[in-house]
Amino acid sequence: MLTGLRVLEISSFVAAPLGGMTLAQLGADVVRVDPIGGATDTTRWPVTADGASIYWTSLNKGKRSLMVDQRTPEGRDLVLRLAAQAGVVLANTPKPAYEELAKARPGLIHVLVQGYPDGRPAVDYTVNAETGFPLVTGLGDAPVNHVLPAWDVACGLYAAVAILAADHHRLRTGEGRSVKIALSDVALATAGNLGFLGEAELNGVDRPRIGNHLFGGFARDFAVRDGRFMVVTLSRRHLDDLAKATGTSEKVAELEKLVGADFSDDGDRYRHREGLAALLEPWFAARTAAEAAETLARTSVLWSQYGTFRDLMARDHALLAEIDQPGVGRLRAPRTPIRDGAPREPRPAPVLGADAESVLGTVGLTPGEVAELREKGVVG
Repeated sequence: MLTGLRVLEISSFVAAPLGGMTLAQLGADVVRVDPIGGATDTTRWPVTADGASIYWTSLNKGKRSLMVDQRTPEGRDLVLRLAAQAGVVLANTPKPAYEELAKARPGLIHVLVQGYPDGRPAVDYTVNAETGFPLVTGLGDAPVNHVLPAWDVACGLYAAVAILAADHHRLRTGEGRSVKIALSDVALATAGNLGFLGEAELNGVDRPRIGNHLFGGFARDFAVRDGRFMVVTLSRRHLDDLAKATGTSEKVAELEKLVGADFSDDGDRYRHREGLAALLEPWFAARTAAEAAETLARTSVLWSQYGTFRDLMARDHALLAEIDQPGVGRLRAPRTPIRDGAPREPRPAPVLGADAESVLGTVGLTPGEVAELREKGVVG
């Protein structure tokens, strides 16, 4: 879908690389520019037994790679020429600045991922700590940072959307755009969009810590003899189906009458979640995972069994296809989850600097000239 779109990515870590990879998976030509030897995320964990970064290769699938020493005049000039040729720059570093890049290419689109809007640095974990989410996650008194870098992921997807929106604007008007997306703003916006901020402002309360319960409804985890399930009821029909399947319909009706509740109401199911859970726990505890799954599969209830990443990879998934990743080996990697009927196979991440000739050839450099730049240490 994005064939013909070229993006110069000057980035590292999660948000900006994920934005670039998202576009690359949809057909854009994304060139990642690293310093000589690679950026600080080149060896980030997880790594293989040989020390190759599974993390780096996973986030840079389908891109081309160029290493340039931007501390040299020749290196800075190369980046300006590549930016002018591409017309789109995605970065999480302020240099080269938009104003300098725009001089080289009127109509340039520049998307800059920041920590804070004023330019101060931040990472997902530090932004997450101040948003309040770790204080409503889990149980007990200690804050719990989610292992998923949610703000990085959301920020990367916002960056991809920003590029597409700016490109649409440019197609209509010929005008470029300087766009800035701060990680802290992404977290704040998400907290607002999901009602957390409105709840604090209008009700004057902080969300309680309720573990694996669903706030404002009835859902939680249940232990079986050999595992654990997450079970979600979003309606009265779901609850009735769950009660019928577990043989607790009469007890649920008695509880509803005893406490004067209406379990058709989300709030009542939430307020009496502990009582409902207590009725259901014995049924789960008496069964194996296979027995519970067989029963739940015949209901309208939403459920899944808790599993590990290794459990996940033990199954077949249509989203995954095998690639041969240089330095890592053969492994399954995800296609884009955007399904439009067009087959798009995942492509390996590049070897650092492997595409210097092809990338610099787009701005007129010959292989001999690239070789000279290598000898001078300008290109890696």
